[in-house]
Amino acid sequence: MERKIRMGMVGGGPGSFIGAVHRIAANLDGQIELVCGCFSSHPEKSLETGRSLFLPDNRIYASYQEMIEKESLLPEGERMDFVAITTPNHVHFGPAMMALEHGFHVVLDKPMTYTLEEARRLRDKVRETGLLFMLTHTYTAYPMVKEARERVRRGDFGKIRRVYVEYPQGWLYDDCAATNKQAAWRVDPTRSGKAGCMGDIGTHAFNLAEYITGLKTVELCGELNTFVPGRLLDDDGAALLRYEGGARGTLTASQVAVGVENGLNIRVYGEKGGLEWRQEEPNTMLVRWPDRPAEIVRVSNGYMSGIAAFNSRTPAGHPEGYIEAFANLYRNFALALRARLKGEEPAPETLDFPSVEEGVRGMRFIEAIVSTGATGEKWVKIAD
Repeated sequence: MERKIRMGMVGGGPGSFIGAVHRIAANLDGQIELVCGCFSSHPEKSLETGRSLFLPDNRIYASYQEMIEKESLLPEGERMDFVAITTPNHVHFGPAMMALEHGFHVVLDKPMTYTLEEARRLRDKVRETGLLFMLTHTYTAYPMVKEARERVRRGDFGKIRRVYVEYPQGWLYDDCAATNKQAAWRVDPTRSGKAGCMGDIGTHAFNLAEYITGLKTVELCGELNTFVPGRLLDDDGAALLRYEGGARGTLTASQVAVGVENGLNIRVYGEKGGLEWRQEEPNTMLVRWPDRPAEIVRVSNGYMSGIAAFNSRTPAGHPEGYIEAFANLYRNFALALRARLKGEEPAPETLDFPSVEEGVRGMRFIEAIVSTGATGEKWVKIAD
């Protein structure tokens, strides 16, 4: 199959931040081309966006229902291969389920759905159809995060004992929803779901900790806070986590940490050593030992593991960041999909992207922390 993988998009119209990121990331490796889209719930805005991306009018749709129906009727050599869904949370489930029902593979923003029940239904449909499904937890695609995971996996630090993960931001420190489109839907429970801050960025922290350690959370004890007067969803929160195998964790997330831009960071400690990684300095990891000085580990050097090297793009010392990590997700997804379309088994390294299973766990995390925060119950189990 010597052609580009064909992508359709739902969302990503005027005022969208993440839609443009998806398009840039998908395009970076030359594996994918955008062939169609419904970019807004307003048909005129969808048409405006599609034309700005040089799509023909007959491949710019007024609704996602129209897009999926009409694309499914096109010849195999012309219709989209997968759909990327970049809408607010309440418009995740509908297009994702419809796409799967019509035989299309899916890329979906996090959190996966509006409710846990929707997430479980998507998981069941993915299992039933066998189609590829990718959830865009971007931070797991940084080369140094993959290096951290590999060093934990091979036992460099021994059995994991303690995990600290935090995600502070400051952009929602005041009531900016009236003037900021990105803020407006995130603080609106009819569009965001049960959680605000914890759904938006707490899920990233939760996913990152489980990805690096390879451990699943089994229980949590949490607290949600809303500091901005009149806000209907949490803008801050924290949780104590109990992992399988006995490790313990602390997770904090805040969008009212005034002056902080995007401070995601994680520390993991085992019986023999530990690691530290910060998203704002993504090419560097600090490794600590009890009997020798700390090590500074850097991306694209010869000592990197194979999976980290596979996801590195530039020579050592050249910055790789958010767009490159996002593109790693799309590159891996495209390579796996290309193999599937050729009737081949995808290489294991190409399947290293968040799946529907991580999506369900993220929704279970939201459900649990909202429950413990609302009822005061000390510990809530995390279970599918």
